[in-house]
Amino acid sequence: MSEQSFIPGPETSRAFRKALGCFGTGVTIVTTMTSRGPLAITANSFTSVSIDPALLLWCPAKSSLRHDAFVNADAFSVHVVAENQLELARHFALKGEEFDTVDWQLTATGSPSLPGCIARFDCQHFARHPGGDHSIVIGAVQEVTTRPGKGLIFKHGLYGGFLEQP
Repeated sequence: MSEQSFIPGPETSRAFRKALGCFGTGVTIVTTMTSRGPLAITANSFTSVSIDPALLLWCPAKSSLRHDAFVNADAFSVHVVAENQLELARHFALKGEEFDTVDWQLTATGSPSLPGCIARFDCQHFARHPGGDHSIVIGAVQEVTTRPGKGLIFKHGLYGGFLEQP
């Protein structure tokens, strides 16, 4: 197949999304507490911002019904999903308020903690910025919890993991 170029815009949004899918990302689940109870969303738009101070960001879509709760949250936790947690990631991609099958606990910052993830970043709200059809939410990391394991990866609309090196 030959190289293809295009100018991003409404008529090429599908091609733009497909091109972005060439970049494999980790899978996260972001949690917060609301007046209605715990809330979660699966996201792959996550990255570090700064080591000192410890800052990270993630980007919820403005079209999400969970958007406003997350951009207005005082505290949230970002969970890096383990390779064996595909069903948990799929669950919270669709059902953000259904925690009845998850053995969750509250963190010191007041966000729901999900078991089995390979890393968790407990954050206080630091800043929020507009980002087109998404919002950029920056968190000040208050505590980090990690465990050994491989992360779940998302690329070209598919979930997967790492291959073992010989």
